[in-house]
Order: sequence, then structure tokens, then C-alpha cells
Amino acid sequence: MRSRDVKIFFATDIHGSDRCFRKFVNAGKFYGADVLIMGGDITGKMLVPVIATAGGRFTSHLFGRDREVSAEELPALRKTIADAGFYAYDTTPDEIAEFREHPELVDKTFRTHMHQTLSAWMALAEERLAGTGIMCLLAPGNDDPLFVDEVLGSSDMLLNPEGRLVELPGGFTMISVGYSNPTPWKSPRELPEDQLAERIAREAARVPDMSKAVFNLHVPPKDTPIDQAMALDDEFRPVMKAGSPVITGVGSSAVRDAMATYRPLLGLHGHIHESRGEAVVGGSRSINPGSEYSEGVLRGALITLSTKKGLRGYQLVAG
Repeated sequence: MRSRDVKIFFATDIHGSDRCFRKFVNAGKFYGADVLIMGGDITGKMLVPVIATAGGRFTSHLFGRDREVSAEELPALRKTIADAGFYAYDTTPDEIAEFREHPELVDKTFRTHMHQTLSAWMALAEERLAGTGIMCLLAPGNDDPLFVDEVLGSSDMLLNPEGRLVELPGGFTMISVGYSNPTPWKSPRELPEDQLAERIAREAARVPDMSKAVFNLHVPPKDTPIDQAMALDDEFRPVMKAGSPVITGVGSSAVRDAMATYRPLLGLHGHIHESRGEAVVGGSRSINPGSEYSEGVLRGALITLSTKKGLRGYQLVAG
């Protein structure tokens, strides 16, 4: 059999950034990729109210400061909010007062906007990728609510790889686990390390050949160059020592053990935005492309797999 190269573009942790998602969809053609993989934490973290006031003006609070715009400037404000990973919500002072009295309405509205935005993104991806032959996988991460799986599973063209063995071009296979070990933020998909290990083991049992397996595990392996972040106290403040923040490994021991035990061809990770780079555990290479979504910058990894040589190489890219 002749050797064949398979080119993968992997990005993760865009947290609702419209600009980053559009760049992700366009990356297939731009880089000549056969497969696009979004590694998790797709959805945004909060609503940003845009409040209609007297005189046809609109106010909003973004990036720590109040903004006031005219009707003509409103589309640009909405775009700034969406590109930063938030959901612009047109509202009134009366509705804001109602939200304060009934917080459950905020959750319902947030979920509605999340659903609408993700559905629109998927329609965009289907339109842009139709007829290209590019495979597109959209995986949930620990920050994505559970209902997201239903939305991601609604397409005949785009695939949600969570909980399934995905056959990639060239005979490679991929498993995905978007859950994390416990975090200070108590996000929607967290498990104790032993339960996370069980979930990974259940998915790994599907793999026919580890030498051609890709493990898309949202959290990086613990105590490696790609899981380093500031330690936080119970008040979410940085732990300081000798005047400097303490940097520590906040990844998963279950993921580290899995990489060392199963030794797949490749590990794809995210979660820790500031730990862009690679790690080698048990002879398996793990990659975290990092994230700079709030600036509208899409960080990714362009990976080449060879049907005869395995991992041929990779390049960390940004744009």
C-alpha cells in the first residue's frame, strides 16, 4: 500500500468567539487540511446586555467599561461582543430589572442564545464545507453544557466525536473525552480523576490499533509543559510566593496515565489556554495549541499523519 499523508487542523477553546469559529471553518481550505477538529469549549460564557435608552441610543458594559453607541454604531458593537466570545442581548431597563428579580430567566435566555449561535455556526460550516471533502468534527469540552451534544449531533455532515470511535482518513481512528478533572469553577462536565479514568478506558477499548489512534482528550496530562497555569485559592485569587504567582500543573492525572498506558499515536488537548506547546508521555506526543479567543486570534496545530510513518510532523499556527 502506498503511503498517504493526512493533514489535520486542530483548534480548541474558542469560547463563543464568532471570529475564531469563522477562521476555523476557513482553515480547511487555507491550510489544505483533510480534517478539521474543534477540541471543545465551543460555547460562550455570558450574555452582554445591549440596553435601549432614550434618544435612540444604546448602552452596554464590555471589557470593564461602559459604552454608549448610536443605532448606526450598534452593528459594530454587536460584532465586537460576538468576536470576543460573548452573546449580545438586546434588552430594556425594565427587562433588566425583571432579570434581577428572576435569575432563572437569565439562565433560560443564555441557553437560548447559546443554542441559536451554535446552530447558526453549524449552518455556516455546512455551507462553507459542502463539496470540499473536508471532514469536520466539533467536540464539546468541560465548559459546554450537556444540551450542546444534541445540537452538535443534529447535522448529517458535521460530527460530534464525543462517546464514539471516529474513523479518520488513512485508516486512523480517534476517540474523544470532553470531560475534565475538577476545577475551581465547577463547570458542566467535570469528574473525579478515577471516574475520568474509567471514561477514557471505556473509549480506549474501542480502538483497534493504538499506533494509528488519536486521543482527543480535552484536558492535558498533568505536570507537563502543556498544563501549566496559576494556582488559585478558594477566592479564585492567584496564590503568591515571594511576590510572584505560583505556577503549577493543573491537568489530569487520569489523562497522563492514559497516555502512558495506551500510548496512542497522538494526543490532542486544550483547556489550559496559556500552555501552548507539546509534551511527550510514554512515548506519545501530546499537543496543546493554546487559545487567544478573546482577542479574535485563532491558535491551532497543523498536523501531518502518514499511513506508514505515523506522526510525520506538526506546526503551531495562529491567525
